[in-house]
Amino acid sequence: MFVLTVDQIDSRRTPDRVEPVLQALADRWGDRLLSAPERTAGDEFQLATRDPATALEIVLELARDTVWSIGAGIGDLTSPLGPSVRALSGTAFVNAREAVTAAKKRPDRVALVTDDAEETARVDPLVRLLVALRDRRTAEGWELADLLEQDSALTSKDAAARLGISAQAASQRALTAGLRLETEARPALVALLASADARIGA
Repeated sequence: MFVLTVDQIDSRRTPDRVEPVLQALADRWGDRLLSAPERTAGDEFQLATRDPATALEIVLELARDTVWSIGAGIGDLTSPLGPSVRALSGTAFVNAREAVTAAKKRPDRVALVTDDAEETARVDPLVRLLVALRDRRTAEGWELADLLEQDSALTSKDAAARLGISAQAASQRALTAGLRLETEARPALVALLASADARIGA
């Protein structure tokens, strides 16, 4: 099981961002979550999912905004499952709490904790590495990345035409933004997350 505990950075001096993010998360990933994401205390919220790909997608989406400390916990849930995130418990929640505490002290704002220290040491740095790759992406790189994500059938040449740039310029943007590297790394990372979860449940 994957649990995210997410806390808004510098919330005392910035507007509360939790409610609109909760709605956006529910709209996009609600069918893959155990229940609706929920504010748990102040400017903090939690969500839980059984799907490693969903957990990674949400971590990356939240990290892109740079206003959240994101703790990901992998562990078990106590049965029976409750009707809301607040009603759930288990080591996944304990690990997510430990992770968000660690994330608040890191420049990349992300941490992952599992029930096994060696498993954590294997997976946590790779999640953070992918976040760091995306953190270095320029506005132009994100423009291309978002366009390709919106229409996976687009070729590089098609994307270049839509952006009004040359195919060579689009190729350079993709290289600088690390788009191919991310595309290749994400399935491998999802597999590692799934493996970590399976070991915990074994």
